Amino acid sequence: MPTRLPTGIDVLDNRLGGGVPAGSIVALSAPPASQAELLLAEFVVPRDTLYLALDRPAAVVSANIERTDVDTGDPTVRTIDADDPIDEALAVLDDLPERSTVVVDPQSVIERAKRPAFLEFMTGLRRRVDDTGSIAVLHCLDGRDVSPLRDSTEHLADVIFRLTTDTTGATIENRLAVPKFRGGRALTETLKLTLTDRVAVDTSRDIA
Repeated sequence: MPTRLPTGIDVLDNRLGGGVPAGSIVALSAPPASQAELLLAEFVVPRDTLYLALDRPAAVVSANIERTDVDTGDPTVRTIDADDPIDEALAVLDDLPERSTVVVDPQSVIERAKRPAFLEFMTGLRRRVDDTGSIAVLHCLDGRDVSPLRDSTEHLADVIFRLTTDTTGATIENRLAVPKFRGGRALTETLKLTLTDRVAVDTSRDIA
């Protein structure tokens, strides 16, 4: 069985048999108006992390991570030049440490490139996580302007985490689905999450 790397969310790791297989690309699909960044902060916790910031300055991303109620350590946050995101991101990935996490935030910037450049990035990312036994987490904004290349992102990803936020009525309900999981079993039920200043999983329905 491939080595599993924890996500930082204990209940999720237990459901996934210990975490995500090393060498995996994970697509985190979430609405822009959600607390998905809390999930990204949790993914930073277990190991060294290289965080590629594609639409915000590195200082802003670092400050937002520090504001969470999560002990994230000291992730390396790098701003990627919007004029040439593919080549710069691939160059930065040359420094990916062994057994680490790379976060691409947001993946939509990569998806706005032409298809050959997009595939070059995904191939290079795959090679680096394979070579280092790492995992990649692609923050896929599921909003009103989704690139046609999103289908390709989800096809190439090994694992898909899909966060949905329901604001019907007087409450906000967040649920996490894992509909795709290469190298393991996808979850047959969603996890109910509480997203405030960190991630908590509602296990009240679990049978003791």
